[in-house]
Amino acid sequence: MSKTTPPRTDPHRDESFDGPITPDAAEAAERETVEREQAELRDFVRTLSMADVKSGNWFEKLCEFALRNYTEKVDWRYFQQKYPGMPADLIVDQRIKLAARYASLEGGITAGAYTGAVAATIGTIGGASPLAIPAAATSAMVDIAYVTRLQLHLAYDIAVLYRVPLDIGDPSDLWKLVKVAFGIKATEAAGNGALKLVPLAVRPLVRKFVSGPTLKAVQNLPLIGTHVLQRHIIKIGIPAVGVPLSVGINFYSTKVIGAHARSIFRNEARIIEVADKLCRQTRHPELLPWVALAVILADRRTADDETVLLRYLLQALVSRYEVDDEEFAELIDLDRREVWDRVRHAPGDKSDLILAAEQVASIDAAVNAQEKRVLDELRACCV
Repeated sequence: MSKTTPPRTDPHRDESFDGPITPDAAEAAERETVEREQAELRDFVRTLSMADVKSGNWFEKLCEFALRNYTEKVDWRYFQQKYPGMPADLIVDQRIKLAARYASLEGGITAGAYTGAVAATIGTIGGASPLAIPAAATSAMVDIAYVTRLQLHLAYDIAVLYRVPLDIGDPSDLWKLVKVAFGIKATEAAGNGALKLVPLAVRPLVRKFVSGPTLKAVQNLPLIGTHVLQRHIIKIGIPAVGVPLSVGINFYSTKVIGAHARSIFRNEARIIEVADKLCRQTRHPELLPWVALAVILADRRTADDETVLLRYLLQALVSRYEVDDEEFAELIDLDRREVWDRVRHAPGDKSDLILAAEQVASIDAAVNAQEKRVLDELRACCV
């Protein structure tokens, strides 16, 4: 086998080259891989109609196309073999850099194929049209599909690396992944940042373009599809700055989404770790959910981190102790006095409940006054 043009079977997987190669050879191999994947996605885009694009069905179909085989092959064991002994944080950094590099390379390849009419074409053809996507719009949709799949894979990789369980066959888990990969916050950040990549001389033109008729033409697409499409409108609509701007937007948006996914899934991994630790350390598994809920409801509002902690805590208790409390599951209003009465009558050392309650109180932020009051009440019950 030649040592100068080693193939890469998947740009998302950072395959190792077979021996030393020159930077030019590496770039050529990466470009070849991108072009091969573009061809694959071009075949996918040809299965779509303009009705699919207009209705938003293209996004649902792309998610199924992007994840069906990928999630069967990529798991924690895959990353253990590829990066033996490396901490998850370092691997995540590598995946984000790799994805951003491929996104920018793809942006440079496709930027020259756009015309100013492409975005308006996508947005204005009737929703009931059964017609195939026009040739002028196909390149744009291949670009959008490529970057969308790349960023979806990146978010999934990060979840796997932090060992956050995701069952893509479960609609709620799939929706969680999609929200992380294409959430409004991440998309807005990418859109605002994209303007910074534009030369000063043409920024007024960009502002005028993205707030004009072309943008309005796509506003009736479904929410996620609209945000994905809007992120590409600048580079589609201004050929004069197409190549550098397309490269920049692809690179920056992928970096932003990678950082967003890392923040979300790393935090969830932290919560899972806390839940497992509380489960292992408790001497009162039947009481632990009640005490945790008393603390969570102390300030009469429930933070997302608190809800996630309680969910993983209950799963861990079922797995480790087979604790499945129907009374707790059917609870509507919690009476703290009843909880404290249970604690008072529990046998043995109850310091584990105090330590658990303290960790629950601090899971989302600094302990507030209401939570401190509940902790004091619990300590009094444990004397």
